[in-house]
Amino acid sequence: MARPTFSPSSRGRLTDRDLGRFAGTTLFDRVARAVCHAGCLPRKELYEAWEVARRTRRLFRGGRVVDLGGGHGLLAAIMLLLDDSSPSAIVVDTAVPTSSATLQDPLVRAWPRLSGRVTFLTCGMETRDLEIADTDVVVSSHACGALTDTAIDRAVGARARVAVLPCCHDLAACDAGSLAGWVDGPLAIDIVRAMRLERAGYRVWTQTIPAAITPKNRLLLGRPAAGVIPRIRAVRFLRRSGPASADR
Repeated sequence: MARPTFSPSSRGRLTDRDLGRFAGTTLFDRVARAVCHAGCLPRKELYEAWEVARRTRRLFRGGRVVDLGGGHGLLAAIMLLLDDSSPSAIVVDTAVPTSSATLQDPLVRAWPRLSGRVTFLTCGMETRDLEIADTDVVVSSHACGALTDTAIDRAVGARARVAVLPCCHDLAACDAGSLAGWVDGPLAIDIVRAMRLERAGYRVWTQTIPAAITPKNRLLLGRPAAGVIPRIRAVRFLRRSGPASADR
């Protein structure tokens, strides 16, 4: 009987039994081994965090990392490992999972320079306790529904760079503009998000991570374009503002 395929989309936890699958010397293999030692993270979340982080770092270097809805903080840690010029990372979530400390410990053992550089803030994304600077890099992986819009709002409000991997598109709360008649609702929502970022004066990139990891694989990235004046007031993305092409 053939052995089951090792699927990157599995929600099964990585443990020390999986160490042999990551025996190489690449940074990904080393991160994966730390995750295996933690024994608390679904395989899918390792691959998602890695793919989002490496694509984001190809475009955005330096700056504090602000991981909104970041849970265990793996995405934030990988962002620091890929670019050590970032001084620190803050992980924001309404509840910090117990897995956060369990995961951070083997990461710090493997990379002592991470010690004290990843901090956790227990609050909602909109809290005034969280101040975002224009030098920050805001990331959010699979923030459900309108939380992705909130993450974009916070970045745009500070004129910070942003990368989001949307999830669980809420057709009632999110804006699909007038596109839903041509494309499916979740895609329409993400297209409107990209167009609004552009109208807010952002240079936009639309990418994907491998579909073998998740079907919700559209990655939206943006940074303020030099010398561009925003065409609309770019806050509250989740409010409906009429057809997406209204001011084109």
